[in-house]
Amino acid sequence: MTEVTSSSRASETGAESTRNGPVFAPVADIFETKDALVISLEMPGCDAGGLGVTLDKRVLTITGRSHATKPEGYAPTHRDYREGDYQRAFTLSEAIDGDKIEAELKEGLLRITMPKLQPAPAKSIAVKAVE
Repeated sequence: MTEVTSSSRASETGAESTRNGPVFAPVADIFETKDALVISLEMPGCDAGGLGVTLDKRVLTITGRSHATKPEGYAPTHRDYREGDYQRAFTLSEAIDGDKIEAELKEGLLRITMPKLQPAPAKSIAVKAVE
């Protein structure tokens, strides 16, 4: 099994937040296949242009901002859904190929596919005679 550790707060990743509003840790599921790890995160209210996915020193960080919407002419009387920023970080193992990570957003679900590094094939090394 490939190892991934999670951090939901900026202070755990060594960064401090200067945001004025709430910061949410999106709910995440991690799945493993033979060739990749896949992280699925709930990011309601975010659009692809407002999401950030970065990899720095094996730390994958996901950021975004949700925008509350209401139909035109309606006034909210109760709101469970809140507007704010999302942030979550994952420390990836050395077994992940950071150059091939892909992310896609569909219906509020962000899917990040992280291919595993393929093991180097065995090779024969020639031995030279030295005199």
